[in-house]
Parts: sequence; structure tokens; C-alpha cells
Amino acid sequence: MRRRSVLLAVPAGLLTLAGCGDEESGSDKTKPSQEPTNQSPSPAPTGKIVSGPVPAITAGKKFGEKPKIAKGTGKPSQDLAVKTISQGDGRKTAKGDWIQINYLAQIWDTGKVIDNTFDKKKTAAFPIGKGQVLPGWDQGLLGRNLGSRLELAVPPAYAYGKQGQPQAGIKGTDTLVFVIDLVGAFDAKSSAKGRKVEQSDADLPKVSTNTDGKAPSITVPKKSAPKKLVSEYVIEGDGKEVKKTDALLVQYKGVLWDGGKEFDSTYKRGELAQFSLQQVVKGWSQGLTGKKVGSRVLIVVPPDLGYGKAAQKGIPANSTLVFSVDILAVL
Repeated sequence: MRRRSVLLAVPAGLLTLAGCGDEESGSDKTKPSQEPTNQSPSPAPTGKIVSGPVPAITAGKKFGEKPKIAKGTGKPSQDLAVKTISQGDGRKTAKGDWIQINYLAQIWDTGKVIDNTFDKKKTAAFPIGKGQVLPGWDQGLLGRNLGSRLELAVPPAYAYGKQGQPQAGIKGTDTLVFVIDLVGAFDAKSSAKGRKVEQSDADLPKVSTNTDGKAPSITVPKKSAPKKLVSEYVIEGDGKEVKKTDALLVQYKGVLWDGGKEFDSTYKRGELAQFSLQQVVKGWSQGLTGKKVGSRVLIVVPPDLGYGKAAQKGIPANSTLVFSVDILAVL
């Protein structure tokens, strides 16, 4: 994110396809990461995209199945190669979307698998077309239908360039091969989807249930703030329940209990937020754990679970904070 959210207790770095790890070791180094990296993707030419050659998928050919890819034969193209294995019927991905994917990655020459999300049972997500992932992904995943399975052969110019990633065993001459399932996409207008839940407690703030991509209204009552954490559905989605160790993609808006002044909003910035529940204030971590993906949640955070006596930009010391949070995806 270009702008640091006041919610983050630990700064998050740009999403980059950083180093790679051994599949058997369970290393997470290849996936688009929240952690800062010293080696950003190389600048790449904007060249033509060709349909091959790409290695054959020998097993797990269907969308959602962990694929097995043959070792590459012959010389790979120096252009970015993208082949549609199966065509989805969802909307096309667009520049600036946060796309949610499953993928498997290996090296062309050796066939060595360097990472995959299928074994981890967790998707990866990142903004596309904004220079925050490998250039081969930035260019090759744009304009593709959700629900599609793609295979990419990414030459060095569209990956790590001549320097490679020595720490991961990727040489500057290595072409990388990816099978990628396009699971979902979210943009700055994405909202919760689900059943509207009646907000009947007059002592709590009221959050609007609009899902048109505009920021919901938050009306704070002229009453004393609660001393304990409040976490209630405004819209209840039907996705899986969030775990305390999860990372989330969200829309949110935050206001002060005293006066109702807005101090932070993804809607105003026009950017979604991604974070681990272990990187945020305790009120968020506790308030979102157990809630379902697709939901809009009202969270009232007392000072001891927020910033306490420490003032933040736009937040006085000892403030009770009120949030509307749309849980778009678990990452």
C-alpha cells in the first residue's frame, strides 16, 4: 500500500514475488509476501505475449487440482508465454484489481518445484498491473477471465532478470513455469455480500448496509462508549470463518466514538487493505476472528484494545474507535 494504514502495528511491504523455497521444507518465500524484500522484480519490457511453448501438465489438469508439470524441453521463448488451459466464465481481470489465485511454480530446465499454494490450502492475493509482483504476472494475468487456469513460461526479463535469485537457486538464465488458477478478483468498489442483520441495540453505532461500493455511513449514538470490545455482524456472509492466524483482504472505514469524525478509510483512498490479524490492534484481531468471509462487521474498540494513551494521526489518546469492516477474502 502506498499509504500506511494507522491500523497496522507492523508495517507491511509491497507485495513482491520474493525468493523461493523448497516445496518439501514448507518455505513460504515464493508467494507474494507482505514482508519487505531487498530484491524487487526486474523492470521488464512490455513485449508481445505468445501462446507457447509451455511444458505439458501431466496430472491434476482441472481447475483447483494441484498440477504436475513436465520438465521443459528445448529452448523456452524469450517472450512471455501464456497458454489458457481451461477458460473460465467470470469477469476479466483489470489493472488495479486485487486478484486471488492458486499457483504452482517450477524451473523450466530442471522441473524443480519451488513453491505452490495448493499444499498450503491458502490462496495468494495481490494487486495486478501495478508493479508489485513479477512483471510476467503483471502482464500475463491482465484481461483474463476468472475461473480460468493458465500456464505461464516467464523468461528472466519478465522475472528476476540477469541477477536471478541465488538464495533460492534461481539462476539469471532460468525461465520459470507457473500454473495459475484465477480464483477471484476485487477492486476499490468491492463490498460485503450476504444477509442483512438487524441492528437493534440503541446503545451501539448504526452502520448502513449499502453494497454499491460506496463507504457505509456510521452513526454513533450520543451515549457513553462501551468499555468492552463490540463485534457484531451488519451483513453476514456465507464464507469460511476467519482464524486468528489468517491474513485478510478488506474494505474498512474508521470513525471516533467522540464526535464521529472519520480518521481512516480504504474507500477514500480507493485502495483495499491487506494485513495479517497478528499485525493489527488487538480490537481488530479479536473482533474479526470467528467472523465469516463476505461479511460486514461493526467493531467498537475501547482504548485498551486500540492505541491506549498513545495518540495517532487523527486519533487522540484514549480514544474509542468505531469501524465498519468488509471481509472480502482470507489469504
